Amino acid sequence: MNHAVIDQLTVLSDAIRVRMLAVLEGRELTVSELCDVVQLPQSTVSRHLKTMADGDWVTSRKDGTRRLYTLPLDDVGDSARKLWQVVREPVIASSAASDDGRRLKQVLARRRSQSEAFFSTSAGQWDRLREDLFGATSHLRALAGLLDPDAVVGDLGCGTGNIAEWLAPFAGRIIAVDASKEMLKAARKNLAGCRNVQIRQGTLEKLPIDNGQLDVALMMLVLHHLPDPPRVLTEAARTLKAGGRLLILDMLPHEREEYRQTMGHVWLGVSEKQMTHWLQAARFKDIHWRILPPDAKTKGPSLFVATARRG
Repeated sequence: MNHAVIDQLTVLSDAIRVRMLAVLEGRELTVSELCDVVQLPQSTVSRHLKTMADGDWVTSRKDGTRRLYTLPLDDVGDSARKLWQVVREPVIASSAASDDGRRLKQVLARRRSQSEAFFSTSAGQWDRLREDLFGATSHLRALAGLLDPDAVVGDLGCGTGNIAEWLAPFAGRIIAVDASKEMLKAARKNLAGCRNVQIRQGTLEKLPIDNGQLDVALMMLVLHHLPDPPRVLTEAARTLKAGGRLLILDMLPHEREEYRQTMGHVWLGVSEKQMTHWLQAARFKDIHWRILPPDAKTKGPSLFVATARRG
């Protein structure tokens, strides 16, 4: 018998340590929680934890001001894992282990009740609290993780590059296109650390992108600036792979005529009927239209999202 096995047996020779390991198998507990489960003083539990940690039977990690302990079965060697299976069987069948299991359920239920109590008292202000802690769009930004990690995305009319910057960690490659030199100058600054983003100058009527190169094409608040949307949509279709998807975010029809002078808008919004007609003319299929709920804090017209797939 080699020294490693003897050392493992030494750790497992104590019934209390085996009970503690059984409790820690498959979960993480603090010292105080472990004390509640095995009904032993903290000094005793801490002493046994040290012995088990020295023998690599227990690992721990810091979580804020507390430390969590667990039995890392995936990390122990094959011999240790087989030995544990032999030792644990008679112990978990004991009355002491049954009592540990009952108290463990109580400890875990107490954790859940603490979380539930927080949400019970915070439901009315949860949105504001989440915004204060993580920002107003944190939960929306996470949705970019739904992208295929190898996807090639075209940010058509990229402006200063904020959308491309958001998507860059989740996409294989992004091609950001804009006609404005000033916008692209700002985009290059904002996207300096995004190595998978290519910035190209060009018009949306004649995109500097090869045929069938994109998996996804985005037009975010761009279409209302363009004099010939049907041509732009046909050009977007050219750059998409068969089955590739187009997503358009834009404004619903409105009467804010001043937008033509102040922001160069060509179209005062787009209706569902008009958008559908344009997309069908560009040979898109699976067209879907959704109006976004208005944000009470904003002053602009209501927005819609249109999606379609290249035929």
